[in-house]
Amino acid sequence: MYKILVVEDNPDIVANIYAFFEPKGFELDNAHNGISGLTLAANNRYDVILLDVMLPGMDGTKLCKKLREDLHNKTPVLMLTARDTVLDKVAGFDSGADDYLVKPFSLVELEARIKALIRRNKDDLFEHSIIIGDLSLNANEHTIARENQPLKLTPTGFKILEALMSASPRVVSKNELEEKVWGEDIPSSDALRTHLHSVRVQVDKPFAKPMIITMPGVGYQIIDPNRA
Repeated sequence: MYKILVVEDNPDIVANIYAFFEPKGFELDNAHNGISGLTLAANNRYDVILLDVMLPGMDGTKLCKKLREDLHNKTPVLMLTARDTVLDKVAGFDSGADDYLVKPFSLVELEARIKALIRRNKDDLFEHSIIIGDLSLNANEHTIARENQPLKLTPTGFKILEALMSASPRVVSKNELEEKVWGEDIPSSDALRTHLHSVRVQVDKPFAKPMIITMPGVGYQIIDPNRA
């Protein structure tokens, strides 16, 4: 039985989610505002958190950021929102969300997204560490650092970086990278680009030389800029 926290203040959406998932054996909790949602997430174990962006008390982006940064909670978060611009998605992913679904949405698609997040979250941690130049990834501890400064990535961002570092200096195609991160459950066409933006904000932006390189029409690679 999977346990889902639904942080959503629209009673019709909540009722539809309950009516669809409870007969399938899912256990659900619901919070109608961000503060209650944060309390439930902090005090209970969930397989997935469905999180509306526009919430009373505390918006979903701030809630997700608190989960990740203050509580170090790694439960997969699926954002539910009427906002569908790239900037809105970037803000959601930067706050720590793992996936994004725009309202109105299909409950069948929602179920598929939830199951994909659960499968990915249950993957075994990598059994090795990778070091490229001053960038290091410790898979057992699920930590990343550059120039000895710790970096914070979402679980999806971690998988993207691990895939690129494992292949380095080889260029990884867009299709290969998507398959390594999502398997057969590849999300919308701009999901990889959005997650990569968030990874670059952590890995490259604060430092003098970028390590993540885009090869137009080919793919992506990570290089040691001091050896390039």
